[in-house]
Amino acid sequence: MRCLLSLLPALALGCSAQLFPGRPKPEAASVRPSQVLDFGLLYADNCAGCHGPAGRNGASVELADPLYLAFADDAVLRRVTAQGIPGTAMSAFAQSAGGSLTEAQVEALVQGIRRWAKPDAVGGAERPPYAAVGPGDVQAGGDVFRVACARCHGEDGRGGPKGSAIVDGTYLALVSEQHLRTTVLVGRPSLGAPDWRGDIPGRPMTAQEVTDVVAFLSSHRVPFPGQPYPTARAGEVR
Repeated sequence: MRCLLSLLPALALGCSAQLFPGRPKPEAASVRPSQVLDFGLLYADNCAGCHGPAGRNGASVELADPLYLAFADDAVLRRVTAQGIPGTAMSAFAQSAGGSLTEAQVEALVQGIRRWAKPDAVGGAERPPYAAVGPGDVQAGGDVFRVACARCHGEDGRGGPKGSAIVDGTYLALVSEQHLRTTVLVGRPSLGAPDWRGDIPGRPMTAQEVTDVVAFLSSHRVPFPGQPYPTARAGEVR
């Protein structure tokens, strides 16, 4: 009798597998979304849509650009991922800020992105600060723009032979001051846009020149972006 009783659990498990063949095995139990820590899965679900499937060729900053990662340290990556950037398309992903990711998942993303960094990305050039340390001069920034940017974006910044309109009110409404500064600093490699070392022939831009040109770009922000063109008539679709 004791031997029979000892066999009952095993018999029950065997019968369960036969009577319910579709029941998942214990080792096949699904993982809760909050427990996923795989960088590839987290990046694909939360970042690839804007930054590209491998950190490249997306609509926003190229996270796999080693030059960008030479400017943006872990604290920057962690803060932007967790809290987002108010007023832009970069939303907050941390649960503490209304998103869906735990602190551990945010950290997994930060460390995964950091693996794209390279120690010699900047080379021997003097690196301007990632964030502005003082106000910029709009007039001086216009002069810098005409030397460093106009050959691609046009003299007035409204588009040229190699670049799009960069003073468009709708575009400026979608990006932050730091985004503009980051674009000037690191360029857009996949689009052929140079970084701060290649904008002015013969020398890199100074930190103040970067700040001034960002001030010039920002001066073109409009109060109500996306409004109809001045020449559009009521009911006209353009």
